[in-house]
Amino acid sequence: MMINAAVRLIRVILCSMLVLLLSGCITNAINNSGNSSGFKLSNLAKTEIDSVTDMHIREIRRLSRELAIKLYKRNPKELAKAPPGTTLETRINQLFGNPRAKGFSELRGADGISAIPVSFADDFQGDRVFALMAGISGMLHAAYNHQDEFFILDEIDHQKLYNSARNLEAIAWQLNNRRDSSGGLYILSNGTSPEGIRNLSYERIFGKLISLQDMMALLIADTTNRTITKVVHSAASMTLLPI
Repeated sequence: MMINAAVRLIRVILCSMLVLLLSGCITNAINNSGNSSGFKLSNLAKTEIDSVTDMHIREIRRLSRELAIKLYKRNPKELAKAPPGTTLETRINQLFGNPRAKGFSELRGADGISAIPVSFADDFQGDRVFALMAGISGMLHAAYNHQDEFFILDEIDHQKLYNSARNLEAIAWQLNNRRDSSGGLYILSNGTSPEGIRNLSYERIFGKLISLQDMMALLIADTTNRTITKVVHSAASMTLLPI
């Protein structure tokens, strides 16, 4: 832990030095142009792939937030199982606040991929939507090293990104197929209205998340000249790949 902290500190110091060296030139350019709109000093310490990664993270968070809200609207009984006074806004802040909370006591301390089985456990009496989204959001956050922003000296593991995409496929399958002892789905998502209209909006969100993670894995692998280890992983598998 101390070594990791020291390495992180060195990276921050080096990035800071680079920013200081270049800031004078940028300041002069801004003063001469009279327009600083859209400029951030921290952008000086980013490569193109860092900026692309940041955009992917923002889109992943937006889609995950949208999924959480849709699931709560489809499953209002789950929010009713939450601790007294808990609102939808409370849940969203817990899942997507900055910094993000970790290890939720009401989920037996689970977070990330360890929270996914909780959402489909017969003996779990709590908020299943919260367990599912704590699992999804935590897993995706871990795939990006628990970071919300990347800089020149930061590294990212392409295999984690690939594994998270395969896990999302498995989670989507479980959401549509895992049933309790009475035969009902644990969590409602896609469905068909009495008029015969199919609602596949949840499936589309999962599809977008999977595509984003696969594309990011390919970009990182190409940038670092590494190969993604493809895993034969059934979507119906109850076992999730490590992140």
